Amino acid sequence: MLSVCATPIGNLDDVTLRVLEELRSADVVLAEDTRHTRGLLERHGIRATLLSYHEHNEAARVAELVPRLAAGERIALVTDAGMPLVSDPGARLVRAALDAGVPVTVLPGPSAVETALVASGLGGGRYAFVGFLPRKRGELEALWRETAGWGCVLVAFESPQRLPASLRSLAAFDGAREAAVCRELTKKFEEVARGTAAELADRFAEPPKGEITLVVGAGAASLDGEGALAAVEELVAAGTPRRAAADVVARLSGTARNSLYRGTL
Repeated sequence: MLSVCATPIGNLDDVTLRVLEELRSADVVLAEDTRHTRGLLERHGIRATLLSYHEHNEAARVAELVPRLAAGERIALVTDAGMPLVSDPGARLVRAALDAGVPVTVLPGPSAVETALVASGLGGGRYAFVGFLPRKRGELEALWRETAGWGCVLVAFESPQRLPASLRSLAAFDGAREAAVCRELTKKFEEVARGTAAELADRFAEPPKGEITLVVGAGAASLDGEGALAAVEELVAAGTPRRAAADVVARLSGTARNSLYRGTL
């Protein structure tokens, strides 16, 4: 059996009893960073055989481990924090195990995505997790344009070094959009900074310390049909050609472009 185990995102006590029992019972524990996982095991008095499993050795490990799973070994997969496969290695092994007829079970637990979503105060409805934000400026700007039409809250991971530039990019696209920077969740210096994109860009003009989860409130897609029409008229009044205004608002709001161009819904 392959057991996919969620581990703490910060506080080492945030681990389920099922996960602890699975880590004790496993023939081998696959860890993204064995030194990091050893700290968790020692905190809970667990002795286990650790084997590294990360993006650089994933292909080789899968070829090695699937026969062992098929032979009846019990293997637990963990990542440094949270649930494996959520922006972390593991998908290739899970797919290979399933293809080989090996039982795969998932032991739920801590999640930086859901913790940040709730802490931000922006949750309660639909949300989309987009993984790590793009590094290139053009790709990041394209993400803001694309997701503005989704009409839901976004959750993303970001490095502290790139956070200032990402917030400036969001503020340039929609400075009034609500957001929250969730830093060092469940740790001693946990911080949840809430505000508009413009306010947060000013607050985090320099890179902070720690791990970052960014939550971005729903954007222009929250416009209803009348609001979308009003937005088109405002752009036209400001000198934007109607066809271009209709195209932009349609992409941001999800309203039919032809309807906006004609001025009827």
